[in-house]
Amino acid sequence: MIFDTDVLVWFFRGHPKAARLLEGQHERAISIVSLMELYQGARSRDEITAMRRFFQENAFRIIPVNEAVSHLAATLVEEHCLKDGVQLADALIAATARETASVLATGNVKHFRSIPALQMKAFHP
Repeated sequence: MIFDTDVLVWFFRGHPKAARLLEGQHERAISIVSLMELYQGARSRDEITAMRRFFQENAFRIIPVNEAVSHLAATLVEEHCLKDGVQLADALIAATARETASVLATGNVKHFRSIPALQMKAFHP
């Protein structure tokens, strides 16, 4: 399962439902885009260090943006940006999930609902 940035934000804020969702998965992954969004939102170097440690200690796979993900994300932006408001980061995260045939756990289902063949698990905090 790939976790969207919002689920991880809830987890790092101590939300018990987010913790149960993460703990309930044996295979955990995030897009490098989500990792960068988390780092960008950090309030200190210590928070970044704690996040990095958490992902390492909990065997999260960090999935890079590769050529296939890039091409699919570009197609998603082209097809869904104007009509559905799909933004760059969401397109990259969705493309990562589709290219790895993974379920995307997200609290922002509306950001992704227009993307065909994307498997999602809705998170409700």
